Amino acid sequence: MFQSESVQIKKIKKGNEQAFARLYEQYADYALRTAFAITKNKYDASDVVQETFIRVYRNIHSFDIKRPFRPWFYRILINECKRHLHKKTTHAIIVESTEVLEFLHAKGMESVHVEHVMLALENLTEDERTLIVLKYLDGFKEKELAEVMELNVNTIKSRLYRARQRLKAILRGGVLDD
Repeated sequence: MFQSESVQIKKIKKGNEQAFARLYEQYADYALRTAFAITKNKYDASDVVQETFIRVYRNIHSFDIKRPFRPWFYRILINECKRHLHKKTTHAIIVESTEVLEFLHAKGMESVHVEHVMLALENLTEDERTLIVLKYLDGFKEKELAEVMELNVNTIKSRLYRARQRLKAILRGGVLDD
């Protein structure tokens, strides 16, 4: 079991490498999964996660211990993914997530398959894909998404609603309004 994050962060701020290693163990798998969903390439995802942890290590001194760590970490991860994608010409995504499919099935779309979801997500904007991935792949709540994306909760709710609507329209073969 992991120590309380605030105690762990305090130790990291004092230079404790073991505490940083524990933090890495705690977040690496989810970070890799998220980065892979956004970059669509396991090597790119590994690079992004490595850069993310380097940035976390270098900037941990600026982290406010009174705030939750997870949104701060994911903001760095998402920014690193965006930085990486801007270096490349492709903005595709793969999500092999039963969570997204379960959501779509709950909305009456039982015939949707992973391949259809992957293709549909490629047609969303980068921000829409990011919201869908964080919400349904990583289980973020709207408040956490607001912190990660540095937006207010109502903006997140409306953007998430629009992203879901666009995703459903694409999956149904509907026309999108931009």
